[in-house]
Amino acid sequence: MTGPVVVAGVDLGASSGRVIAARIGADGIELHEVSRFPNEPVAAGGTLHWDILRLYADVVAGLRKAAGEFPLASAGIDSWAIDYGLLDSGGHLIGNPVHYRDHRTDGITVPVPASELYATTGIQYLPFNTVYQLAAAAGTPALAAARTLLLIPDLLAYWLTGETGAEVTNASTTALLDVGSRTWATQLMERVGIPPRLFPALRQPGDVIGPLAGSLTGDSGRLASADGGALPLVAVASHDTASAVAAVPARDENFAYISSGTWSLVGMELDAPVLTEASRAANFTNEAGVDGTVRYLRNVSGLWLLQECQRHWGQAAGTVESLLGGAAAVTPLRFVVDADDPVFLPPGDMPGRIAAWLGERGRPVPGSPAEFTRCVLDSLALAYRRALADAQRLSGRPADVVHVVGGGSRNALLCQLTADATGLPVLAGPAEATALGNVLVQARALGAAPGTLGEMRAMLRACVEPRRYAPAGSARAWKQAAALLAPS
Repeated sequence: MTGPVVVAGVDLGASSGRVIAARIGADGIELHEVSRFPNEPVAAGGTLHWDILRLYADVVAGLRKAAGEFPLASAGIDSWAIDYGLLDSGGHLIGNPVHYRDHRTDGITVPVPASELYATTGIQYLPFNTVYQLAAAAGTPALAAARTLLLIPDLLAYWLTGETGAEVTNASTTALLDVGSRTWATQLMERVGIPPRLFPALRQPGDVIGPLAGSLTGDSGRLASADGGALPLVAVASHDTASAVAAVPARDENFAYISSGTWSLVGMELDAPVLTEASRAANFTNEAGVDGTVRYLRNVSGLWLLQECQRHWGQAAGTVESLLGGAAAVTPLRFVVDADDPVFLPPGDMPGRIAAWLGERGRPVPGSPAEFTRCVLDSLALAYRRALADAQRLSGRPADVVHVVGGGSRNALLCQLTADATGLPVLAGPAEATALGNVLVQARALGAAPGTLGEMRAMLRACVEPRRYAPAGSARAWKQAAALLAPS
């Protein structure tokens, strides 16, 4: 390893973004949040869009601030998956990228059997997967004029460097990448009616994309490297979950993880994909991870349910802390819903939908924000229990511990309920896993972090002390609640 370096990590989530400066060396890792900014979708003309130009401006401003405060050696970008921008023949963006929660993919299918699609790509069915977004866009003037498709972090990288490409961990989520060869599934694209020419060359985590464009560097912008030259942009594991999983401080291979935030990504890290029909039926996905690993997981609705409840209630319901405090006093498992039911996917009146779901089944309905909060948390813990049991059964690998990383690792009540529901010890943290995975891959590319994934995790364990939650409560009660939600 070389001496310590300082790198900038751009971490973009579905509701906010931030720029982190990280000092990484043999003595540890220090993170400094340089800037944070909202990421708010915009509805226009009946379509829900990402405000991508605002997001790009905030990224550039954050990087400039970081370069003014720290001697940066590189920068890297991670974001959510699936969504994309289209470039025309002149390299110009054709419209704002559409949000994955937009209704345009409702009822969309493709002319490839689901079993064959899964056998090729290993990707679980989600109605907003890139393949379905493109099928929904078939015949539109925008798609007809497009010459290049770039996923969100690759689009921002293009504007920063002028270089096109597709980082593989994010590309794997599109349901258009061959999971075995990790190359674009061009024959599949042709059968679906998607032009393969849209898809640029693939990149690996750690590849140097290129120097930041000259218009972004120099005295006026101060967006330069520590030596005064152009700052290099490094391809990280650009799917935020891939970065988060890379930063799970696991000691051996028999671990499960929950990357907990707006979504909860629940699964295990494997050496090879699981492409059985049983795996497809259980809706598990095989996404690319760092160093050839496979992120074998299921998407669970996550804290989105609580966030939408809070948005509906407004300030009158109190803070998250007060809601969690009230929820802790509510009778356990009195109100539970199937958190994976598609009815809870769109934005809107989440408390109303939860109440309707329970009422339609003749079950008790929460009557206060605290009871709704407890309903959400108990239901998420049950979804985690189901996903982790399925992951172990389908992969043939046991899990001895559950690592919870991301913002949800700070939710002590949810972490304890997860331990209770799964019967496994939970190690919570780091909350900044996505940022840590981002900056560690950059540091490794620069020679300032260890060479293997296991060695990087050992470095993390020396810096991070997760909080441990032991299973407690009634295992029988969780089993009965799980049976209540089991398909009839």
